[in-house]
Amino acid sequence: MSRCKRLMVTLSGILKDDKKNSQFIMRSVILYRDNENNTKGNMESGYLEMASINLEYSEFGCECEYKECLEYETWLSESDLSNDNNSSKKRRYLLC
Repeated sequence: MSRCKRLMVTLSGILKDDKKNSQFIMRSVILYRDNENNTKGNMESGYLEMASINLEYSEFGCECEYKECLEYETWLSESDLSNDNNSSKKRRYLLC
């Protein structure tokens, strides 16, 4: 079975009034081509808009992850020594 796709084009009422077949076909092809060009332009602009939105989301995610990482490292650097009694204060030192 051959795989064929049929293209159905809806034409405006003005084009249906044409009496000559060749003019009718020529106008319908031009109308279809213009419609395809508009669709392609709309798709391209849509993809460009989504690219900027995706960039904003990724930058926001990286910023949040970076802040959480800094908070976690700060939390790790604060510790009680095991030989201290409960009345001692927390000591800060750098992890190397």
